[in-house]
Amino acid sequence: MKKYAWLIALLFAANSAFADTATLDASIAKLQHDWATANYQLPEKEREAAFKKLAEEAHQVSAANPGRAETLIWEGIITSTLAKYQSIFSAGGSAKAARDLLLAAEKIDPNALNGSALTSLGSLYYKVPRFGSFGDHDKAREYLERSLKVNPDGIDPNYFMADFLLERGELAKALEYFKKALNAPARPGREDADAGRRAEIQEGIRKTEGK
Repeated sequence: MKKYAWLIALLFAANSAFADTATLDASIAKLQHDWATANYQLPEKEREAAFKKLAEEAHQVSAANPGRAETLIWEGIITSTLAKYQSIFSAGGSAKAARDLLLAAEKIDPNALNGSALTSLGSLYYKVPRFGSFGDHDKAREYLERSLKVNPDGIDPNYFMADFLLERGELAKALEYFKKALNAPARPGREDADAGRRAEIQEGIRKTEGK
């Protein structure tokens, strides 16, 4: 029996690691679906409370999985979305907390979740002037360009680059990226988020073509 003890220990460790990974994947999938539900399906007046609760849940997942970029990314995304629905007095703090979470995720692995930390930082840096004082369009462009290098055909990096360019008045380029985002491959398991994002893309195209 002792002869095979090392093999038994190795198999036990492998099974434990697989179980931990499966649990983490399930936790992230739940955060993704709950974010999409709150962002695209709830009445707007209910979203602040929903995202506050979801931010607390995301923090628990991050705390239970230290050093994982994926959990920090989703805690950052949820916290930045919470800021969107908060009063100006609360939003600044949430936006800065989201930035710090995303920067921490970038430091661990900038390519995690197809460069989602880069995409989210890019969007945060150009949207943040309505919340706080660290907005920076140069940094926004840099992060969005980096995210497109990681995930050139993705719906999110193309959408946020388009939205950024629209805000900057670069209409021809904005329309190009909106159309690329609209034709992005579907994300298995993210059908709810894809549907909501495509509605935003269509609205972005209407705004761009109307200018």
